[in-house]
Amino acid sequence: MTSQANTSPIILGFSGGLDTSFCVPWMKEHYGRPVVTVTIDTGGIDAQAARDLEQRSRALGAVEHVLVEARPVFFERVLKYLIFGNVRRGHLYPLCVGAERGIQATLLAELARERGSSTVAHGCTAAGNDQVRFEVALRTIAPGLEVLAPVRDQAFVRTEQQQYLEERGFPVPVRGSSYSINRGLWGVTIGGRETLDSKESIPESAWVLSANAFEKNLPAARHTIGFTQGVPTALDGKAMDPVPLIEALEKLAGPYGIGRGIHVGDTVLGTKGRVAFEAPAAEVLLVAHRELEKLTLSGLQQRIKDQVAAPYGDFVHEGKQLDPVCRDIEALLASSQQRVTGEVRVIFRPGNLFVEGVVSPHSLMAATKGVYGEKAGEWTPADALGYSRILSLPGILQTRAAGGGKAK
Repeated sequence: MTSQANTSPIILGFSGGLDTSFCVPWMKEHYGRPVVTVTIDTGGIDAQAARDLEQRSRALGAVEHVLVEARPVFFERVLKYLIFGNVRRGHLYPLCVGAERGIQATLLAELARERGSSTVAHGCTAAGNDQVRFEVALRTIAPGLEVLAPVRDQAFVRTEQQQYLEERGFPVPVRGSSYSINRGLWGVTIGGRETLDSKESIPESAWVLSANAFEKNLPAARHTIGFTQGVPTALDGKAMDPVPLIEALEKLAGPYGIGRGIHVGDTVLGTKGRVAFEAPAAEVLLVAHRELEKLTLSGLQQRIKDQVAAPYGDFVHEGKQLDPVCRDIEALLASSQQRVTGEVRVIFRPGNLFVEGVVSPHSLMAATKGVYGEKAGEWTPADALGYSRILSLPGILQTRAAGGGKAK
């Protein structure tokens, strides 16, 4: 426990949800120290949400609230490589929220040093992945920092936290008792009663970006995504920085229910977990980028990339993205993107994303004189026959050997 002589502020990572809201007055009461709340903006916070967070923080008794703009650095250090690697967990989930914890922990530790504090805190429970991500990242960045986690360490349940706030007249977050919603630049995750087992979907009203998407009968919409060396740089012919492009795509694709799903996977703790998610921008960009890579990368490049991208996604999911091995993987992924430049045309329909076409100045398809299924190019019909014969040789030898025969 923190020494009573320590009067430096506790730097609390603050989302404004029930857990972090509870932490503010509880830590003030039990540690006798001021609390500074810090929201690391990795997406999903508009001007009104930012004002609400500051007002809630003050009402809970924090001496200061700090909002840190982190969307550009989040893209540059994390999301860019998730796109390069076409990273998903379980071939479905695009790491909507967990991917940002490393950046949030890094900036939280930096702010603690600036404020002369030896203590940071988070509101994670003992049952989820985020506690591990924060702890691993914080202890990697600043091993000397004291890390407090009242909700986890004191095993508080949500009803106890609500009661504590209500009895003392503190504001209780709306929807705090129904669904746990995390929103970031790469999408939204939603947890509730239905995700505690594997039987049902969450109700239509619980979806944040795509409620009733399949009942609206929206007309098909065509869009073009431009990439420069693997980085999304244009939308419908307009040059854009990656962050506003992602935010624009979310607004365009979200109402169609694109990128909606429920993921069952392995938690960091080794148990199975289930979460609903909405990742319209991630879905569009990952699918479009994958198709552009098929046109511009060799088969061997794609094969090796797939082999390193899967563990990279695991490391990010587990909070290990500060390990040097991730820098090594990122270097390979970045190198692979030198020719991944071009445009991808897509069509949005309710619940469906269709890639209509891909063009690139580095197209390997356009580079050959041959036409698949139509005519030979750099080879002759005789070359094709000889190649087939050579390629069949291992099978011929295996068949002979299995029958005890010898070459004649």
